[in-house]
Amino acid sequence: MSPLAETAGLLADRTRAAFCLALLDGRAWTAGELARHAGVRASTASEQLTRLVEGGLLAEERQGRHRYVRLAGPEAAALIEALASYAPDATRPRNLSHSVRLDAEARARTCYDHLAGRLGVALADAMIARDLVAADSGLSVTPAGRNWLAETLAYRHPEDTRRPLVRSCLDRTERRPHLAGALGAALYAAAMERQWVRRVGSGRAVKVTPAGSEAFRELLGMRVG
Repeated sequence: MSPLAETAGLLADRTRAAFCLALLDGRAWTAGELARHAGVRASTASEQLTRLVEGGLLAEERQGRHRYVRLAGPEAAALIEALASYAPDATRPRNLSHSVRLDAEARARTCYDHLAGRLGVALADAMIARDLVAADSGLSVTPAGRNWLAETLAYRHPEDTRRPLVRSCLDRTERRPHLAGALGAALYAAAMERQWVRRVGSGRAVKVTPAGSEAFRELLGMRVG
């Protein structure tokens, strides 16, 4: 079996797919938490997580009796989000609370270590409009964008890293690109550290704070909310 077929086979199972989608929040989960999330037995979760770790999509770490897993890295996260974007949109709210969560995630959410949803797409549009990011032939950070990153976010891209400075990530709900790569990660890290956004509940949804609305307006000319 080819490596592509093996990877596709890992995500062809509903339980394994549910685990990977949950882990797009960028955090580490225990096997028990993922079992409850997917509605499966602990033994089933353990077996399926082992397959995902062996297949290279997840990484694990142990602390005492607890086994934590997370996505193996940005490449694994990009693969999961891209597949979710191309899948038919069959997400129907099961109840009121589920509907509220889906609406919140569509407005703003995490996609591994960067921002997605309408907020993520709006950030991409604003940075392109201000010539901080060029979109002529794929995304690239302009010289003005590199200066903006250094002066505004105190981020300078290491020369020895393999991670691209910016990468396009097709947004699952908006069906338009948001910003991934080191730039997307730096934006999200700054937004959390400076309390421009805060997590909503225990899922992937985030909410822009009043301080964030002001910061996005001043820095990028965005109107949020």
